[in-house]
Amino acid sequence: MLGFDAIELARIQFAFTVSFHIIFPAFSIGLASYLAVLNGLHLWTGRDVYLRLFNYWKTIFAVAFGMGVVSGIVMSYQFGTNWSVFSDKAGPVIGPLMGYEVLSAFFLEAGFLGVMLFGREKVGEKLHFFATLMVAVGTLGSAFWILSVNSWMQTPQGHAINDVGQFVPVDWWAIVFNPSFPYRLVHMVLAAYLTTALVVGAVGAWHLLRDRANQGARVMFSMAMGMLIVVAPLQIVAGDFHGLNTLEYQPAKVAAMEGHFDPHPEGGAPLILFGIPDAEAETVHYAVQIPYLSSLILTHDLTSPLPGLLDFPREERPPVAIVFWSFRVMVALGFAMLGLGIWAALLRWRGTMYDRPWLFRASIAMGPAGFVAVLAGWITTEVGRQPWTVYGLLSTRDSVAPIEAAAVGASLVAFIVIYFAVFGAGTFYILRLMGKHPEGGASISDLGPTRTAGVTPAPAVDKKFIPVE
Repeated sequence: MLGFDAIELARIQFAFTVSFHIIFPAFSIGLASYLAVLNGLHLWTGRDVYLRLFNYWKTIFAVAFGMGVVSGIVMSYQFGTNWSVFSDKAGPVIGPLMGYEVLSAFFLEAGFLGVMLFGREKVGEKLHFFATLMVAVGTLGSAFWILSVNSWMQTPQGHAINDVGQFVPVDWWAIVFNPSFPYRLVHMVLAAYLTTALVVGAVGAWHLLRDRANQGARVMFSMAMGMLIVVAPLQIVAGDFHGLNTLEYQPAKVAAMEGHFDPHPEGGAPLILFGIPDAEAETVHYAVQIPYLSSLILTHDLTSPLPGLLDFPREERPPVAIVFWSFRVMVALGFAMLGLGIWAALLRWRGTMYDRPWLFRASIAMGPAGFVAVLAGWITTEVGRQPWTVYGLLSTRDSVAPIEAAAVGASLVAFIVIYFAVFGAGTFYILRLMGKHPEGGASISDLGPTRTAGVTPAPAVDKKFIPVE
């Protein structure tokens, strides 16, 4: 199929399905926690606006959660088809971890989801809040186990290899809490919170452009911008620690991220902002760079040595161009999120946050940025691991099942058609739900004088339904 062999098609298929899948958990992890916060604030303050927002977002959560479950099931089947050799060799380690995710985290989510969605009137507000909290804990638990699996594949330890080449567990504590796991877990959870904050902020901004007096839109926008200014700096710090860990355990990946072909044994490595990586010529053409800055960022020392891709055999180098650019997309969006949060914080301090249409427009434009950053981060992580499935121990080529390229190509085409039809319809429905105006618009005076300084009321609009343009 189009000149690709079976292993290339299997990789494309897994990349396609995991790209669709990851955007839904990235959203539902953060949204579950947001729902728990809204529910708790309603109990604490008694303000109806928090309950209205909870009811507004819980339907969106239910749809996103369902699509995440469905897309995840498809991925698990690929372990038994395209990647059956990998499953045979790594199954004794990753199988129990994925089983723990189902038995603990997913069952916790599923067990309390119905109560959260439909049980407020039946179980009472306190028990309903407990159910919402358990759903949030369950989503975080799912992230814990799945990221433990992925992190073990990146930095494997706590295992032995038996006579038939299988990885068998020796120390489960070392397997679960492998060297990259804490950094990867924090980085992913913060990314989920940023993704949700940007979506909530974009929806709030959308409605504030049409009705700046609506209480629900104002509260969701305020909470989203507050989350952004807190979490974005934390994510940058977490990313720095994650980079230091990656440099220690996966130096080839870092060299590809930085575009460093030549090693720098005496430090002083430049930070390449932009350029065109050329793996064949082993150089970066038209490089725009800042001297010494890469050494300072990666090692916090101008003179510490840094490896280059030339330190590794060609067959053990990741695809440089993909990793180089995906990393820059992720970092650029991270700083854009920080900039949006600082802008909103300054306007909040001046008392004019709700009277700046350009802030609303910027928030709407940044709404999808969290999803793009998550995808760019996963591309950096997974492509940067190549050519290994279990880093340094099991190659991707030795992990694929003995199947024909035509069979993989046919299933890939079927996935593309079905995914765009099913998940495209689901995404469109979510956008329609977001386009509905938050119920219970309040007058500006209801919000108190400290929150309304400089606000000019917008013209009245139909609050029943505002279509997504």
